[in-house]
Parts: sequence; C-alpha cells; structure tokens
Amino acid sequence: MSKLQSVKWLERSQFCFLGKARAGDIVTDAAKRNKQVGGISFSTDLSTGSKSSSVLKSSSTYGSSSATSGMVGEGNFSIQEIYKMTDNFSPANEIGDGGFSTVYKGRLRDGSYVAVKRAKKNTYDKRLLLEFQNEALALSKIEHLNLVRLHGYVEQGDERIIVVEYVGNGNLREHLDGKKGSILEIAERLDIAIDVAHAITYLHTYTDPPIIHRDIKASNVLITEKLRAKVADFGLARLTTEGSDATHISTQVKGTTGYLDPEYLRTYQLTEKSDVYSFGVLLVELMSGRHPIEQKRSLKEKITIKWAMQRLKEGDAIFVMDPLLRRSPGSTMTLEKVLKLARQCLAPSKQSRPSMKECCEVLWGIRKDLKASGSSSLLSLLTNLQTFLGEMKKRVEKQHLVLEMAGAIDSSLHEARILSVSLHVCLFKYDVIKITSGKRLADLSLHGSPPLKNPVTVTMTPPLLPVDLSCGE
Repeated sequence: MSKLQSVKWLERSQFCFLGKARAGDIVTDAAKRNKQVGGISFSTDLSTGSKSSSVLKSSSTYGSSSATSGMVGEGNFSIQEIYKMTDNFSPANEIGDGGFSTVYKGRLRDGSYVAVKRAKKNTYDKRLLLEFQNEALALSKIEHLNLVRLHGYVEQGDERIIVVEYVGNGNLREHLDGKKGSILEIAERLDIAIDVAHAITYLHTYTDPPIIHRDIKASNVLITEKLRAKVADFGLARLTTEGSDATHISTQVKGTTGYLDPEYLRTYQLTEKSDVYSFGVLLVELMSGRHPIEQKRSLKEKITIKWAMQRLKEGDAIFVMDPLLRRSPGSTMTLEKVLKLARQCLAPSKQSRPSMKECCEVLWGIRKDLKASGSSSLLSLLTNLQTFLGEMKKRVEKQHLVLEMAGAIDSSLHEARILSVSLHVCLFKYDVIKITSGKRLADLSLHGSPPLKNPVTVTMTPPLLPVDLSCGE
C-alpha cells in the first residue's frame, strides 16, 4: 500500500467512527491535492486479525528541522520496541498523566529520548481512537522547529500509542507557576510567544491542507532546555479542505475552558481565528503569570482576560504584570504592547482579529524595540555608574588623604582601600545591569557603544576602614 493510500485509509476510518461527522472535520480526499504527504503504513497481525500501524516521517520544507536522530526504521515501531524503550511502561518513566492517556519517557537504541503517549484502556472508546488517529494524521503532515516532531504511531490489539519528540523541560504553565525553579524573564516570555506564533502560522498557512489546532494553551506549549517553545497535542486538531477564510461547522465544540473562542462556542463555526483567540489568552497568561480562570480571586479578577483588558483600558497595564517579573522601562513597554496585541486577538468577532502571520510581525517588532531599549538603557546606566564611581573615588581619596596627613594610615593602605571600594561598586554595577535590562548579558548588543572612561582595576582586598560612600561634599 502506498503512503498516499495509507493516509486515505486512516482518513476514511475516522469517518466510520464518527458516523455523523461532517466533511469539514477531517480531509477525505488527499488525491485532490495532488501532493504527497507523510504516510502511515499498516499491517495485519495474523494471530489476532488486528491491524497495526506506524506513521512514516513526513516531508515538508517550510521551517523544517533536518534533525533525524531517534528515527527507527523510518518511524516504524513494533509493540515490542515500545515495551523495550519504556521498560514495559515502568512507572519510573512516567512523565505525564491525563484523563485519556499516560505519557512515558522512552529511550531509543541510539540513546536519544522520545515521549510515548499511551491511551488508557479503561477509557478507550471509538471517539478516543479517533482522537489518537487524528493526532497521528496531523503530525504526519507537519515538520517545524516549533512543533513537536512525530516518530511513530502504533495501533495493535487494544494498544493505541503515539511516539513523538521528547521535550524535557516541562510545559509553559509549569514555568509560569514557578515549578521549574527559575523565573521566565520578559525577553524569554516574548521569545516563547514568537515561537508559538510561528508554529500556528505554519499550521494555518504552510500546510496542505491547513490545520486548526483547536487547543492552544499553556500546558500544550513545551519548553526546551534553551527556553524555546514547541507546540504539542494535536488530538483536537482539524484538517481543513478549504482556504484560510473558510468556516467549518462542528457537531461538537472542542477545546479547553478559558481558551475557547466565544464565537465558536456560540455558533459552532470553527475558523483559524479560533486559534488566534486562544493565542490572545496565552499572551495575557504570559504577561500576567495568571491562569485564564482564577477561581480564588474576586469576581472582577476571576476571568483573567477581562480583568487584564479592563486594566489596559484604564491605563493601568502595569498592574497586569506578573509580580515575579523585574520592572524596567523595557519590560513595561513590552507589557503594554503585548496586551494591545492580545486585545486585538480577543476581539468578539473573528473578522476583527489579526491573522497569526500578522501576530508574528507585531511580536517581532516588539522584540526589536525591547532589544533596542535594553541596549540604550544599559549604556546610559553604565555611563551614570561610571560617573558615580569617579565621584566615590574622589571622596575616598579625600578622606584617606586627611587620615594619612594625620599619620593614621600609610599610603599603601590608602590605595588598598580605594581598590576595595571599587570592587563593591563593580559588583553592584553588574547586579544593576541584570535588574535594569531584564535580560541576560549574553543577549545584549552593545556593538558600537563608546568604551567607558577610566576603567577601574578590581582587587579582592577586604575593607579596612569605615568610609562615607556618599558622593556629596
């Protein structure tokens, strides 16, 4: 069976399970597109008569990753290989648990890791099978740096398993909740927003057919060790047959409370702008650190997006900022601009919302402004600190000169004290750089900046005498 025929088999099988599903829910005629897509190979277990399947690696050009580590047999896995890579689904390898599936960490023969998503047998039904097949079908058509990559899909007997790229640094919600030990700075949050926007833009614009994710939320955004984002979980994704402006009627609203497009919820009409709405919720979540619904807060603050948009309208956007974030001119500017973009994404009517491609362009502009703000603020800060340091040295020299003339200290102690003071000022300067810029020093571009005058030599000599560090006379 060819790859194209295999995909069509899976697509037809999904309709059999849905029964009343409308033609817009999943694509049914891949041949009409005249394009070869990632396939799914099927075989039959002669002992049980059951079908088994595994997804083959898809092909794509836009934003694709050339990495192929972890691929086994072009993505073909046997159930025995699945058992081996997870140590028979050992609880020690469990990394996630949901209502319908459990996720395990698996190790391939080459030493690389994958995430193995296994359907729970006690909740298995036809609709769950459809969701698993739908996720495998969607993943087989995509390959992008900011989307989790598919390795394989196994359907054998009562086992339903999807094998995907392993991203080992938790999800965005865990990072915002402080469960990963470090705090995401404003620049890192902006980068994550850009990564997610790129991923959704790819799904909407550069796949054939276009894909509506339908479940964009913080827990479905996985974070890499380098604090970049990858969008995961395509169980609710919808493959369309029409252009990006088409409306698709659903028989059932699917998604997560707090992220659902109210227009989709009201009319059952799903469009790509429904993902845009969910992305707007995610932007507010990134800036505020709050969950979309805060049950323990007052009525005015319970729905986070309503509270945030009201604050923005009243000119009090600063109160929306996550208390864990460092406040600076750059972070305040970024906060307000991101909230304004979120307001557009959260527009009641889909016609008033931007496309995801437009969101990408706006976010790139904000990122550029933040970088420029950080560089210029840092240069100004360093200049002021250099002036402060010069004044401090003069003050110390004056005090020590008086003591030396009085015979209280000799000249060698005088020099040692000045250098000791310089050390403390330099350490203070480094801390202020980190606090003010809101960025790591490696991210700051100071090329072309004039060098500081009179650089100070630093020594570890401890303080010798109490000194008045004020700059005034």
